[in-house]
Amino acid sequence: MERLQKVLAQANIASRRKAEEMILAGRVKVNGEVITTLGYKVSEKDTIAVDNQPITKAQLKYFLLNKPTGYLSTVTDDKGRRTVIDLLDEEHQDTRLYPVGRLDYDTAGLLLLTNDGELTKRLTHPAYEIEKEYLVRVDGIVIRRKINELRNGVKIVPGGFVKPKEVRLIELHKAHQSTLLSITLTEGKNKQVRKMIESIGFKVKNLTRIRYDELTLDGVERGTYRSLKIHEIKRLYGHTKQKK
Repeated sequence: MERLQKVLAQANIASRRKAEEMILAGRVKVNGEVITTLGYKVSEKDTIAVDNQPITKAQLKYFLLNKPTGYLSTVTDDKGRRTVIDLLDEEHQDTRLYPVGRLDYDTAGLLLLTNDGELTKRLTHPAYEIEKEYLVRVDGIVIRRKINELRNGVKIVPGGFVKPKEVRLIELHKAHQSTLLSITLTEGKNKQVRKMIESIGFKVKNLTRIRYDELTLDGVERGTYRSLKIHEIKRLYGHTKQKK
């Protein structure tokens, strides 16, 4: 048994909030009866109609995308800029797929897309502390004292005090005067990695997310994507249940 508004959202009828509005407005019927109670539960045997049109439950889809820079992590853009949906094959562009969280316009790397609202809600909830790992190319040589500052936590504006799960030095390139760091977060404040680097007096040259929980970019070239495997989906659900 599942809540009616959740079933409507999974059928790609509307977001869960919009589905609740449709229920309260008397637009939804279950087995021919108008339902106006939020939280009403239905089973697979029930017949559901919106505005007297029967609905069918949408097939859940899960994609791992290697996002290039220059794309917005959104479905549409009123300024006509490219979005991550433009990277999908035409057969998937008509599905109500949404990014799980976001990557900035000038940040590349791993981004999940799905129409599974329940999983999206779990993965983006701070209580579950899902790890996201970034490779950060910094302009300049970051000395050990500055790296320790990052490890101990820094203040960013806006955002306040933030502390990464892990900071590792990957490479010091003295000839090009740059530093490569790995930074792992369990939160996702706006432009958090860039602001953290700025807080210790440096600028980010480029930024790539290389891991989301246990998922990596292995085998997925920049600008392409793949479907998640069943065991990967189950693992994501399992990790959120464990950390709830």
